[in-house]
Amino acid sequence: MANLIPFDLSGTRAFADRLGLWTQKRGADEDVALTSRVRLARNLDGLRFRTKMEPAEAEAVCGQVKSALETISIDGGTTWVSVSDAPPLLRLLLRERYLCSRELAPVGERDDGLPGRAVAFGLGEDLSIMINEEDHLRLSAVSPGFDLKHTLARVCELDRKLEQQLDFAYQDDLGYLTGCPTNVGTGLRASVMLHLPALGLVPSELEKVILASQRTGLAVRGMYGEGSRAVGDFYQISNQITLGRTEEQLVDDLENLVPSIADFERRVRKELFASRGDELRTRVASARELLATTRSIPTDDALQALSSLRLGGLLGIEGGIQQPGFGALSIQVQKGHIQALGAAQDSGVEGEDAIVSISVRDEWRASFLRQRFAGH
Repeated sequence: MANLIPFDLSGTRAFADRLGLWTQKRGADEDVALTSRVRLARNLDGLRFRTKMEPAEAEAVCGQVKSALETISIDGGTTWVSVSDAPPLLRLLLRERYLCSRELAPVGERDDGLPGRAVAFGLGEDLSIMINEEDHLRLSAVSPGFDLKHTLARVCELDRKLEQQLDFAYQDDLGYLTGCPTNVGTGLRASVMLHLPALGLVPSELEKVILASQRTGLAVRGMYGEGSRAVGDFYQISNQITLGRTEEQLVDDLENLVPSIADFERRVRKELFASRGDELRTRVASARELLATTRSIPTDDALQALSSLRLGGLLGIEGGIQQPGFGALSIQVQKGHIQALGAAQDSGVEGEDAIVSISVRDEWRASFLRQRFAGH
């Protein structure tokens, strides 16, 4: 098992402190497009879909994928996490880093107890595989900025390597068979995470973006995709239908729309600065003061304050922050990362894997942010 590295369950805090390499890189159009992501849904031929599987079938799927990964290195080395072995805190960290979904790794939610669920990811965390979520496999690649073609190429390369080891369910007239009919065909879901703080200040203009996306067959969702809320001015735009389209055509839909949205955000940003510059300066100063002095702060409020600071950085307002710092902070202020980072500083916590109360977490988040913004 030379290419598989079991996750060190004692290293949760170190994992929270060391984010994926993609969060530290620069990308095209990064002032608006934070990340590009492409996911492929695949199922093994001859086995029932995930929702119909018995536990023994789920274990068989997991075993086949694990055996394949013993001979395939994902980005310099593959870390393997068995979800059934993962404590609640680690599950949160994996979700907040976009390495797995709520459905694969529930925390305090309804859990069907199905065995055989796992996550595998490379050293940089920009390539990953979910095993036994809605489909047997969900392959995913992420890149900083607006770079869908490169992201598509990376996940397709991983797909080809796995297809040499595994038989995927495929029909000539339909394409790849998937657990959900909307994914049949390519099994592809492409998305771009946008940060739209200027449009967020003008709801009528933001509504135009949402309507334009819907008219072109794209979906606008929150920062964690389907079913999530839009907080911190994060918006994820993705395709909805895969049947009857090639991978390149699906990516082209986003390639055609996202630049227009980015230009719209930039135009509104400039117009706001010209007409409401003093208000924006006050907004940035207030957000920085909040983060530098607060004793308790919820996730949503922290993300919104960070969003205001990033808008300030883009406009050259004193006290604003730039993309590299924003990307890491937007992950580390979330509840799993805050607990992993904060527990090490609080001797009153019994073990770092027990989920603490919201009030304790909000205090730790405030402390984390004060250390970064007080006196700067």
